[in-house]
Formats: sequence, structure tokens, C-alpha cells
Amino acid sequence: MVHVEIRQLTTFLTVASTLSFTRAADSLNYAQSSVTAQIQALEEELGVPLFERLGRRVELSTAGLRLQPYAEKIVRLCEEARVAVPDDHLPGGTLTIGAPESLCAYRLPPVLFQFKHLFPRVRLVFWPGIYLKLVQMLNEGKLDIGILLERPANAENLIFETLTHEPLAVITYPSHPLAQRSIVEPRDLEGETLLLVESGYSYTALFQQTLAAASVNNDMLNFSSIEAIKQCVMAGMGIGFLPVITVEAELARGRLVRLPWSAGDYGLTTLLAWHRDKWISPALRAFIDVSHAILAPIGDGAPEARPDSAGASAKR
Repeated sequence: MVHVEIRQLTTFLTVASTLSFTRAADSLNYAQSSVTAQIQALEEELGVPLFERLGRRVELSTAGLRLQPYAEKIVRLCEEARVAVPDDHLPGGTLTIGAPESLCAYRLPPVLFQFKHLFPRVRLVFWPGIYLKLVQMLNEGKLDIGILLERPANAENLIFETLTHEPLAVITYPSHPLAQRSIVEPRDLEGETLLLVESGYSYTALFQQTLAAASVNNDMLNFSSIEAIKQCVMAGMGIGFLPVITVEAELARGRLVRLPWSAGDYGLTTLLAWHRDKWISPALRAFIDVSHAILAPIGDGAPEARPDSAGASAKR
């Protein structure tokens, strides 16, 4: 009978994510010798090497790669059991949340503030990232919940709930010639320098599809930072395309101008998303409720559940 300790699996996952015994020891607040001893004990118990030690480099072995998803599930189930067993029903444990930069900076702060005020026993772990990476992490169960700006095409494993409509804006500096137009069409951007967030963000792809359909050619500069785009547009470098929430302050101060874009609204919404098999812990249920309470009033009405969320109530 194989005897494996949860502590050993946690240490294994930490070494696997850092690919360093030293960094894993720092992260876990262990002595490096303790990390080494736990990994050696786990390897002896399983009868296989879990890491390849190539000089100073550490890589997962083939057996380590096979063990990793099982270790993640076991550690996650143990955490769920630790939270579920106490009968006080007060949310606790750890909640892992992911969201793109625009929502991290402009939508989530009031949600996180209210949540921490109401549920101080819950530890929040936050993963900012691009849309495609967040969807991958949700599908792999590495996030408890994600806040997204679009429902992915292949989402059979995910449940969605709509929070609020998310308008987008074509923006430029006040003295740009197009700022005087009563309407701006895609062909008016011919030859303009466009400043866009890097590929992987859904709204960037939507904007590029609109221009491609109109056979518009542009110079494009891609940025990983929304703040960098705003600063460059305000400096007169070209035209940007961002969620309205990210530029509201600059528009109000007259530092940016929103162009009257003829192509209309792209219909993006802020969505909560979680894996269909995810256990809806008290902490996760509380986060969903707080998100609706804070963000749903921003939209045009009560949040509308996506068809995929039919099983959500039962899981709660």
C-alpha cells in the first residue's frame, strides 16, 4: 500500500512550479534539506524519480509529469474537505481568482475590498493574465473562479454568469483630426497608427476583425499594459481601443476623446466563470454573491445567467 503525505505532494507541486529546490524552500518556509528529504521520500514511496537533476537545473521527469495533475487534485480535495467539515458555515480557506488587467484595475477593487471586509478568514490568491491563459487555467481547475470579458467558443466544461455590460471605446488625443468628426467609420482609420493590447485579449481581436472586413491597413503597436496605451495616445502617437472603464477618468478630464465609432457596440460583458466540476465552497459562493451585488448594478439591469449556468444552483 502506497503511503503518501499531503505535505509531500504540496512540496512536490511547489518544486514543480518553481523548478528549484531553493525557491520551493523559500516559498514553503522550509529548510532546503527538508524539501530534498520530502521529495526523496516521495520518490522512494512511488519507486520512480520525479525530477531530473541536470547540473543546477531541475526538470520534471516523465513520472513527475504524470503525477502532477493527480497531486493537484488530491491537494485541492484536501483543502475542500478542510473547509467543508467545520460546522460554523463561515467562509474560510483559499480562493484563487483570475482576471485580465482591465478588470483587475477597474472592476475588482471594490469587490475585493467588500469581500475582505465581510469574509476576513478567506485568503485570496490573485492571477492577472490574458484571456486565453485564464480560460486554460479555468479548464484545468487551477482557478476557483475567473472574471472574463467574453465567453470562449469551447466552454463545455465551464459555467458562466453575466455581471454587467462592458462598452468599448475608440480613443484618441483631443487635437486629432478625427476628433472633430460627427461619425467615424472603419475606413477612416486607414493609415492611422493603432495602439492595442497584445494578442490574446478578445476585444483586440474583435477590433482587428472589423478593420480587416473593411480592408483597412494600419500600423499597429501592441502593448502589454493598458496604462502604456493611454499615455502613448495622450502623447499623440495614434488611436487606441480599450474598455470604457479604463479611460473614464481621462475622458472626463479632456485628456482623451472618444470617437463616435460607427461600427457599434461589440457586445462584451463581464462574466463570472468556473469549472463545471468545481465544488462551490462557502468562500466561492460568497465571492459570487458579492460580485453580483457590487458589479451587476453597473449594467442595464439584473444579471442574466448564461444557459451554461443551469447546474449552478444545484452546485451551490
